[in-house]
Amino acid sequence: MMRSLFSAVSGLRTHQLRMDVIGDNIANVNTVGFKRSAVTFKDVFYQTLRGGAAGSNDIGGTNPQQIGLGVTLNSIDVIHTQGAAASTNNGTDLMIQGDGFFEVKDVGGNVYYTRAGNFHFDSEGNLVTPDGLIVQDSGGNGINIGTSATSYSIDKYGNVYVDGTQSFQIKLVKFPNPPGLEKIGSNLYAAAAGAGTAIEGVAGDTNFPNTTIIPSALEMSNVELALEFTEMIITERGFQANARTITVSDEMLQELVNLKR
Repeated sequence: MMRSLFSAVSGLRTHQLRMDVIGDNIANVNTVGFKRSAVTFKDVFYQTLRGGAAGSNDIGGTNPQQIGLGVTLNSIDVIHTQGAAASTNNGTDLMIQGDGFFEVKDVGGNVYYTRAGNFHFDSEGNLVTPDGLIVQDSGGNGINIGTSATSYSIDKYGNVYVDGTQSFQIKLVKFPNPPGLEKIGSNLYAAAAGAGTAIEGVAGDTNFPNTTIIPSALEMSNVELALEFTEMIITERGFQANARTITVSDEMLQELVNLKR
């Protein structure tokens, strides 16, 4: 009897975690460069009531008798599929078409990665994110066009032209396992051991042969509301079913207590 209660409680907890992830996905449906997350479950250990046995010439084999003890979280995976393109008519907005991330650095020299290309030039001529992190070029340096430049343009290979002269090329970085990166907020990812070794390059080179950069466009979130609402319904029903299991188990325990009267 108590096993059913503990199993149902574990079901409530894991379904609540799944709903938390779904809620975050829906909240970021319009976040530039956002990648949705997906939750998977796994069963936990089992109580064996009777072990299995092999058959013989005199008697057939028997299967083990086991009772599961609930469910737990298996993984929360970030799904790195391409988001839709949104035209902005802003020359410093950049979208990666294909694999890779932009590399950006903060004032302390810490390196981060992002798919959100909503950049702008600051008062010193640095190409920066909305939070002031500087976009890196192919040489690992910040992109700075200075304060006296009269014009600039960026082509599909990330070449930055200042007053008609090619001055920089935007650096791209990819990882063998992008879901292994750590989300840190503000559309940024930090390198982690699970992601593998960074592969650096630029759009169109041997490391990024099928990748281009689309100027004056942004990659939107890859969240699909129809999918999220469907997942929400499934999660809600799972939560309700586990809650009902607790209610029924409680009623059975109450009947057992009533036998004493």
